[in-house]
Amino acid sequence: MNRIEFIIATAIVLFVAFAVGWFAHWLLHRITRVAKSDINEFERMAQELNDAEEARYSAVSYMQQREADLTSQMAQVEAELKAAMEGLHNARLENEDLQSQLNKDQDKT
Repeated sequence: MNRIEFIIATAIVLFVAFAVGWFAHWLLHRITRVAKSDINEFERMAQELNDAEEARYSAVSYMQQREADLTSQMAQVEAELKAAMEGLHNARLENEDLQSQLNKDQDKT
């Protein structure tokens, strides 16, 4: 094999390699190409996801506000219950004092 034959063989091998690479690229691009309808579907899904995230954020904010309101209301009810229990305790003590005074007055007569 002389020098000219070697150059021609190398050129043919390089051309075949280029053609195979170009064909593989074209085939890969053809297989993985995204259709316009798919892009529209992706955009619609992205918008729905964005809407769902906003709805979730709104729901979380509402639940946090509602939890704070209920916690405040529960603290108020507990304070009222404590005051009522103290009033009941004082009423029982007063009732016992009045009964003991009544018993003393009945014993004197």
